[in-house]
Amino acid sequence: MLAHPELEVIALGSDSLAGEPPSALDLRLNGSLPAFVPNSEALASGADVLFLCLDHDEAAAIEPPADAVVIDLSGAHRLRNAALYGEWYGFAHPFPGTLPEWSYALPELYPPTGKLIANPGCYATAALLALAPLADAIEQEGIVVDAKSGVSGAGRALKASSHAGFVLENLSPYRIGSHQHAPELEQALGFPICFVPHLLPLRRGLLATCYARAVDDRSRERLEDAYADSDVVRVLPEGVTPELNRVQGTDTAEVALFEDRSTATTIVVCALDNLGKGAAGQAVQNANLALGLDETAGLRLTGVLV
Repeated sequence: MLAHPELEVIALGSDSLAGEPPSALDLRLNGSLPAFVPNSEALASGADVLFLCLDHDEAAAIEPPADAVVIDLSGAHRLRNAALYGEWYGFAHPFPGTLPEWSYALPELYPPTGKLIANPGCYATAALLALAPLADAIEQEGIVVDAKSGVSGAGRALKASSHAGFVLENLSPYRIGSHQHAPELEQALGFPICFVPHLLPLRRGLLATCYARAVDDRSRERLEDAYADSDVVRVLPEGVTPELNRVQGTDTAEVALFEDRSTATTIVVCALDNLGKGAAGQAVQNANLALGLDETAGLRLTGVLV
């Protein structure tokens, strides 16, 4: 947002930081931004676009201002079936009748429609970029997504699993068979997958390795066609593997296709920054499309060569 040529920040909402300057969150946020105000005041600011960065249940309870573009980065509006929220998110959705009004938007695959936009989850973004272009050309049983993300994907709240003593020099799976992105993926793909997330000892970055069985030999063609016009998603040349250090700190994603000779398994790997293309960068991309702006305005499309 700070580098966006068309958008100006007029309100920063935070109930816990209300009255504090932006530097209370990060010293690099200087006097060019307004002080924090309560979330209710930010919602009533008259902004043309609002980004909701709240807990799932808090975001679900928000009543969007009329005529504003609202981008929800939580999971509160991703699932069309309200009954799933109790099972996967642990709360009953307060406004189930409004869920059809929200557009689940991953720009390269499902561009936003309307003003209410549900931003996909970080794991879901990577898995869908890898699998959605192939959904009609892979066997729908036995698909596995093995995904790994940096600790920032768990948010800022303190918990034992995010302590340095647990994360550093460690790799651990979590929410095996019960992660909330699983129904999101099933809804988008049209069939269930086996999804296992892991916590990496990194601040940011996400890599998803997806295993499927293709029904023909056109998988690379399908991926290249899907992202031929994209400035954000790159299909890598044959034999080149995605790497986190090329996407960290950017709003881009890398996708690569491989075939396992022994089992004829199709393997699609996607790397992205869980805070960039997996969250904030994608939210800005969706806002740009909803507002009729250049899709990549404000996005970071290149990393730094080290």
